[in-house]
Amino acid sequence: MQPLAERLRPKNLDEYIGQEHLVGKNAVLRRMIDSGQVSSFILWGPPGVGKTTLARIISNQLEAPFYTLSAIHSGVKDVREVIDKCKNNRMFQKGRPILFIDEIHRFNKSQQDSLLGAVENGTITLIGATTENPSFEVIRPLLSRCQIYVLESLTVKDMEKLLERAISEDTELKKRKFEIKETDALFRYSGGDARKFLNIIDLIVNATDKETILIDDAIVTDRLQQNPAAYDKGGEMHYDIISAFIKSIRGSDPDGAIYWLARMVAGGEDPKFIARRLVISAAEDIGLANPNALLMANACFDAIQNIGWPEGRIILAEATVYLASSPKSNSAYKAINDALSLVEKTGNLPVPLPLRNAPTSLMKELDYGKNYKYAHDYKNNFVKQQFLPDELKNKSIWEPQANASENKLKDHLHYLWGDRYK
Repeated sequence: MQPLAERLRPKNLDEYIGQEHLVGKNAVLRRMIDSGQVSSFILWGPPGVGKTTLARIISNQLEAPFYTLSAIHSGVKDVREVIDKCKNNRMFQKGRPILFIDEIHRFNKSQQDSLLGAVENGTITLIGATTENPSFEVIRPLLSRCQIYVLESLTVKDMEKLLERAISEDTELKKRKFEIKETDALFRYSGGDARKFLNIIDLIVNATDKETILIDDAIVTDRLQQNPAAYDKGGEMHYDIISAFIKSIRGSDPDGAIYWLARMVAGGEDPKFIARRLVISAAEDIGLANPNALLMANACFDAIQNIGWPEGRIILAEATVYLASSPKSNSAYKAINDALSLVEKTGNLPVPLPLRNAPTSLMKELDYGKNYKYAHDYKNNFVKQQFLPDELKNKSIWEPQANASENKLKDHLHYLWGDRYK
């Protein structure tokens, strides 16, 4: 018998649960599907939110041939074979063929290059699915030919609908009676992943032969402790362990950080994913307290791409220990967030005339660039002048934090500006 997740896989948009921002009434994907004109796109979101299902629904609704490749098992040869098949069968096909590539972020550059021509000339409509940020792993020429749509984890409301649908519509579950006392543990362990959610229900149902199936927090927790594989399939653990890893670095605990790194290495995590997170941590959590951390993290990322496993674990370990042991500051992180908030509140304030570019005589006549002082013409390569818009000229944005590196920066700025940087 098929698992519950397969038996309940939606066949049309009316059965599809979640992603209202994409497939709800008047939403962008819904409009495209209803028009019958679907362009190539990439679905980005966590596991179990309906990426593959949505691609199949689109294919069914458009009555288009549907081809699927897994980036883990397919190479350039497989891609070219599918594209050739689409070209050769064009006369016999009602709609443009859809090529669905799962985990497209695992395709290397040559594999992605092999898709470009077919996407550009309309031989196929490409639908990619990825759990990773496409801007990191998908080549720019392919990104420019595809829209990116972000899928979100299922909400509690979505999971309530899914539970009701499972109990009332599934051919097997309709034969049983259900008593739903509590759902907190069920929803928490599912983590917004529909497949995981239905697998847990399947597990509970199959673990009892009683006529009435009771679902409460104690039963869900007990069943999952006995059968951890039912919910630990790289989804929740993937995000929980990377979270523990980053928080250990942020908390200056190299022992904790190296332990969680080992868990990821032993679990077969993508080394580039770990290295990317190290780069982010170096900028966000260490920042100006030790600018060399970002250099170290970038060097780690470059080396990982050249070395790979198993030696790559040593490079990751070196960067991890260095970052965890470094002094911490999020002053740059806070500064850009505060500046973005300021821009949102104040809008497009005019650039002061001395700071404006003046490439034409008309602009010069309008005083663009007038009275600008070239810093290198002055002592210490500095001269006081206004760089913020008039409305914000006394606004303080970057706040240095208490560490040796930023103390030096603060002292230097105070020497130049006086009380503006105390």
